[in-house]
Amino acid sequence: MTKTIKVALAGAGAFGIKHLDGIKNIDGVEVVSLISRDLDKTKEVAAKYGINHGSTDLADSLALKEVDAVILCTPTQMHAEQSIACMKAGKHVQVEIPLADTLKGAQEVVALQKQTGLIAMCGHTRRFNPSHQYVHKEIAAGRFNIQQMDVQTYFFRRSNMNALGQPRSWTDHLLWHHAAHTVDLFAYQCGSPIVKANAIQGPIHPGLGIAMDMSIQLKAANGAICTLSLSFNNDGPLGTFFRYIGDSATYIARYDDLFNGKEEKIDVSKVDVSMNGIELQDREFFAAIREGREPNSSVSKVLPCYQVLHDLEQQLN
Repeated sequence: MTKTIKVALAGAGAFGIKHLDGIKNIDGVEVVSLISRDLDKTKEVAAKYGINHGSTDLADSLALKEVDAVILCTPTQMHAEQSIACMKAGKHVQVEIPLADTLKGAQEVVALQKQTGLIAMCGHTRRFNPSHQYVHKEIAAGRFNIQQMDVQTYFFRRSNMNALGQPRSWTDHLLWHHAAHTVDLFAYQCGSPIVKANAIQGPIHPGLGIAMDMSIQLKAANGAICTLSLSFNNDGPLGTFFRYIGDSATYIARYDDLFNGKEEKIDVSKVDVSMNGIELQDREFFAAIREGREPNSSVSKVLPCYQVLHDLEQQLN
């Protein structure tokens, strides 16, 4: 494909904006349709980014013949169903993490991708952050092997708000959303499947109906271990912080930035063409469409993560 890739983007919230900002830097790609539940907000964001078509219904965008691909930044509970709708309409699809909120949903998306041959990718951004790419390249070169990962995913979210401090129409989830990043990254970086997983959770929030605190232990087939602590109760630094403890070094990754164990910053500016993990994720999606190949973080490649999340959910239940 050499022509401009025309994209519909669903979700004009905090993450949709991150994708729109990233796509601005990618040649040969144009967002031609924007979908969000609030029509006034949709029109406002569409006008800002020069998008001519806006709607509150994904079906309206899928009916546009010019649309080649869809990026879904919609509530978790809609991901599997909407991914399937996109592929049934003949569109390539990138869905934000998580792929689904059930193993069955994830399996159905993967099955349809295999049937259609379309590009279907999930936004497991940690595979693309320059910080984690740097560590991945050290592992691939045989200079570093993970012995343990220690990960903290902390937010202060005792009410139903998004990253912009706006009310959410849906409820976020520590296991099916935030743990998915680390479960997938751990197996990906180790190059080894997860063979043991344990989880415990704290009290269920009376209003939100979810656990606000969770602890997860993982073990890969190659012997590496991972400890993940998650909280919506943490009134402090927000985000996910990864400590890689290895046989030759210690690395601390905070989103796109990387430090050694002594908190000295490592230059990762030459790792890829951008320092923006979301932009790099989008670049991979569009490159896979152009080259007719399976992308990194294809729905098939990330499916094992959702098997682990399912197994953990059975334990917690």
